[in-house]
Order: sequence, then structure tokens, then C-alpha cells
Amino acid sequence: MKKIGIVCASDTELEPFLPCIAQVTEKAMLKFYSGYIMEIEAVAAYSGVCKVNAAIAAQLLIDVFHVDGIINAGTAGGMDEKVQLFDTVISERMAYHDVAEDILTEFHPWLKENYFEAGQELLMAARKYSQESAFPIWFGTMVTGEQFIVDEKRAEINEKFAPLSVDMETASIAHVCYVNRIPFLSVRTITDTVSHKGMENFEKNCETASARSAEIVRGILGQLHSK
Repeated sequence: MKKIGIVCASDTELEPFLPCIAQVTEKAMLKFYSGYIMEIEAVAAYSGVCKVNAAIAAQLLIDVFHVDGIINAGTAGGMDEKVQLFDTVISERMAYHDVAEDILTEFHPWLKENYFEAGQELLMAARKYSQESAFPIWFGTMVTGEQFIVDEKRAEINEKFAPLSVDMETASIAHVCYVNRIPFLSVRTITDTVSHKGMENFEKNCETASARSAEIVRGILGQLHSK
């Protein structure tokens, strides 16, 4: 993989990457930072929160910067009780928890089921890195929707999808990558859980979690470079 795109939802999540990627290009009210991470050419941006913002950034990375794959880095809420604060979840598959079941199967892009699969090359590199990582890493399902999950809908989402984590961008970037036929992976470090819930925990833990997510992304890119 010669060129990777990185999408973060916030400036805090992007910040750990900036020392490596200094050149700035502005497009569609977004700033894209170009450079090299672990000797792989990279272009990164913070998209802003929510599905549409993330999708805009992802499509621009593909159309303007011609990336070969995209990694979503940042933070998430823990959904499975075994996932603890500052654990990192890496996507095997992704789904929207707030989209009607037949929207993506009966209409474009005509999915066989309501999940997007992670890119296998990126996932293999992540699994290899996880064997040597000093940080706890989980592989499984992520769900996305435009709602900060505290108690409302938690049980319903868990019953339907059994996700490890929830966020507001991952599935939308996976959706963009799916229709463009390029690989995607999401790497999200947990800021809040069922026992440490609420926006106050997210805000308190966001900087530390963002740094950890970025470190794991660098480790994954290191595995790609060493192939």
C-alpha cells in the first residue's frame, strides 16, 4: 500500500500525527496534512463529527489525494462490558445502528447484509501488530450513529449488533471506501464505557485515548512498510 489516508473526527484525535505530516492543502473547508508516517506516504485530516463530515473527508482523500486505503483513527465509546477505558477496538466489520435495515440492501450499494468488512491487508497488519503491542487491543464489530450513547438505546444496540464500540463516523467512512473499492480500517481507543459513562469521561480521556490510537496506527503502518 503506497499511500494511506487517515481520517479523525476531531483536532485532538489528529494532533498526534501532525509532527510527521506538515504540508497543508485546503479543500471543501477542510485541511489535509501530507507527509510520511513510518515511511509510508500519508494524508490526514480531521473531518468534524458526524457521518456526512467523515464521508466528505474520505471521498476527498480518494478523489483529490488518490490514497490506496483509509484508516479511521480516534476515540469511541465502549459497548461490550469487557472493553475497558483506553482499550483499543479495531474493526472487523462495521454497521450503522441508526439506519433502517433495508436501506443499504434494497438500494445502493445493495449490500448482502448491513455490514461493511474491514480491508484484509490492513486487518492482517493490525493483527500482526497486536501480537507485540503493549496496549490492549480488541477485534470485532463497531457501530456508528449520530448520537452519543449513554443509557438510551444501549441495550437495544447491544442486542442487535453485539458491538465492541460505538462512534459517529466509522461506518460512513467504510461506506465510502466500499463503493470506491478501497480498503478501510478503523482504530478507536475507548474514552467512556457503561461504568465510566457520559460526556465528562469522553472529554477527560480524549487526549490520552487519541494518542494511544495514533500510536497503534503507526504500529500498523510499520507492519505494512515492513512487508
